[in-house]
Amino acid sequence: MLYWVGVAAFALCILISVSLHELGHMITAKRFGMKVTRYFVGFGPTIFSFQRGETEYGLKAIPLGGFCKIVGMTPQDDDVRPEDQHRAMWRFPVWKRTVVMSAGSITHFMLALAAAWVAAMTIGLPNTNYPTTDEAVLRERAHVSASECTWITIPADGHACQPGEAGSVPGPAYAAGLRDGDLITKIAGAPVGTYGQLTDTIRARQPGPVDIEYVRDGVTTTAQVDLIAANRKPITDENGATAQVAVLGVGWDVTSVPGNLKYNVLEAFPATADYGWFLVENTFKALGRIPEKVPALWNSLTGAERDPDTPISVVGASRLGGEALEHGVPELFLNIFISLNVFIGIFNLLPLLPVDGGHIAIAWFERVRSWLYAWLKKPDPGRVDYYKLMPVTYAVILIGGAFTLLTVTADIINPITIFSR
Repeated sequence: MLYWVGVAAFALCILISVSLHELGHMITAKRFGMKVTRYFVGFGPTIFSFQRGETEYGLKAIPLGGFCKIVGMTPQDDDVRPEDQHRAMWRFPVWKRTVVMSAGSITHFMLALAAAWVAAMTIGLPNTNYPTTDEAVLRERAHVSASECTWITIPADGHACQPGEAGSVPGPAYAAGLRDGDLITKIAGAPVGTYGQLTDTIRARQPGPVDIEYVRDGVTTTAQVDLIAANRKPITDENGATAQVAVLGVGWDVTSVPGNLKYNVLEAFPATADYGWFLVENTFKALGRIPEKVPALWNSLTGAERDPDTPISVVGASRLGGEALEHGVPELFLNIFISLNVFIGIFNLLPLLPVDGGHIAIAWFERVRSWLYAWLKKPDPGRVDYYKLMPVTYAVILIGGAFTLLTVTADIINPITIFSR
């Protein structure tokens, strides 16, 4: 039950954020004097609407977004009344049109930053230095815990044995005296600040004794740990098989997201900025990898295991949000919401019609072309004919629609999951 509550809650959060996106367009357009005739949440048949001034506000039956109608977005629009010609959007200065068209994405960024700032002071923000691996979807916790069972018994699927299981023996770290909550700071004198650095440092060594410095209850202690050799999935040889590496016997708790770093009110600002930039960088990387992930998405529809690194739709994100609440991890729910808002904000600024970035790109193309023609003392060539761009626009819509259908279908038939259900 809690799972479906989480799914519905996440879907509602996305609907609200998209509605605020359209609200950003409407407010800035009205402030500049443009005419906005309609603002609706949802698509399809109208459930109810009301007129306030020159704008009709309402709710439609299909809760998959929203829209606002600004009069005269392009010179080719034929719905501009004679008395509204001076208020047509395309007649306004390019900087004003840029503000209006980018206001939706800016709204998403503001939502993400506000949510991240609150998270930084309450539940904490993920440590962005943690590298993603095949064995960990969630982010690291600040304190490394020592497993009571040796990782030699970890099967190929990466699931660790449980303390006290038959046949398990104490792992190297546990045998040397390390316990849950100990913060490892140095390995053989080399500082480690993240779980990723710890893993890389250990795996770069040979099995055998090594000095581990750790902090417990504010007291720094050094213990000698005998590293063991064990197979690890992320480290592969040329044949793709797991390879033997040195193992310390420490891990993370994949049933929660502990160890998010918390900050005070002032520290939360730079921490939020750092986290936001981390998301921006990774969003562009993810966008660049989309074409190569399409085959994996298609294969997931035919019975292949779903690659956790493949793109997800709002359906998939909502399912992950449901899992987060079901397993008592509101941190994950909020992080997915923040990440999705950053992604939507950036995607809408891509210079492609029909998204907002396409309109911005055309507006600035017109402005630069006019400057160039004026410098060359030639007549202004005028506005871009949007009708000539329709084939490209239709191609983008077709490709985008097919990709959306593919991801939604994959998220229904073979969804990505973080927790076993």
